[in-house]
Amino acid sequence: MAQIHEHDPSCAVAHGEAPSETVDRTLVAVFASPVAEFLLRYGADLGYRGVLLEPDADRAAGAAPDVPVVTAPPDGLDGTADVVVTDHHRPELGPVLRDLLAHPVRWIGVMGNPRHQGPHVQALTDLGVSGEEIARVHRPVGLNIGSRTPPEIALATLAGLIADRNGRPGGFEF
Repeated sequence: MAQIHEHDPSCAVAHGEAPSETVDRTLVAVFASPVAEFLLRYGADLGYRGVLLEPDADRAAGAAPDVPVVTAPPDGLDGTADVVVTDHHRPELGPVLRDLLAHPVRWIGVMGNPRHQGPHVQALTDLGVSGEEIARVHRPVGLNIGSRTPPEIALATLAGLIADRNGRPGGFEF
């Protein structure tokens, strides 16, 4: 007979002795890319309802068939939504981010090298977005695990989102 781990609910969940908490979460991957594909695939396993936001109809047509694709931020984005921009070189970056910032999403981030100012800052400034709103955009995203491939980048990004959602620093600090 299985022992219930009343002192550690996470342990009981890990052993299949208690149901895991279900949370309403949305993951919006912005721009079709290999990283977006892995984010949405792995995010589904983590309980996220995934959406690909791809404003380019040709690129949207090539998206995975099992993921909803939208060309503009969907209605109803709220505090349960995490948004990850997977390409900071796209010309649509500024307008897409501006439109996303109009929603009360929980978290929004843009992938990119943290040693350089993200191009989103200038793009949003040029569109008249306030500094306060621009500051809502996180960069870099994810945990620093030395990611090099799209699956590793997606894994690090999702781990960072979970750490942030749970108020944890990530890494090996407990």
